[in-house]
Amino acid sequence: MNRLKKLISATALALAIAVPAMAAPVTFVTDPAHTVARFAYSHFGYSTQLSRFDKTSGKVVFDQAAKTGSVDIEIDMKSVDTGFALFNEHIQAEDFLDTARYPTATFKSTKVNFEGNKPATIEGKLTIKGVTKPVTLTVTSFQAMPHPMLKKDAIGAKATTVIKRSESNAGKFAPNVSDEVRIDVALEAIKE
Repeated sequence: MNRLKKLISATALALAIAVPAMAAPVTFVTDPAHTVARFAYSHFGYSTQLSRFDKTSGKVVFDQAAKTGSVDIEIDMKSVDTGFALFNEHIQAEDFLDTARYPTATFKSTKVNFEGNKPATIEGKLTIKGVTKPVTLTVTSFQAMPHPMLKKDAIGAKATTVIKRSESNAGKFAPNVSDEVRIDVALEAIKE
């Protein structure tokens, strides 16, 4: 009987060692002071206009061991900042962002693709002015480490994509004001 107990214990120990540790997804909340969505477009070929949204919120779930993740971001479209107050009002009008009817835009990931231990692309659905379109964000940098000041785990990333504003009923003056808009997101998020 003693020998059987030793055999069962040895088998259980061997199985415990052989089974890889379960990955643990971690939820991170975006840091509003260090998360920004910026957009750029050509203005009649004269200049590339750079504007941003000052208010974003959201969560990122990240599991580096399992190489999985998800991103859920909301942008306050009324926080658009062109650098000029009168133009902020102009761009919020019905022909462009129509923030009176559509005060937020959202991005919800459907798949995060990894290269090594880091996300490389994030596939998802972007909703602007009530129109949802698939987009793929290309991750140009990524960092996961304890935050040196907050003493909590944190992640940071930069990602980019290009959309056509006409696909969201915001195409006034295209193609003179470019239909293609480049979106850049700089994100920092702290472990929940």
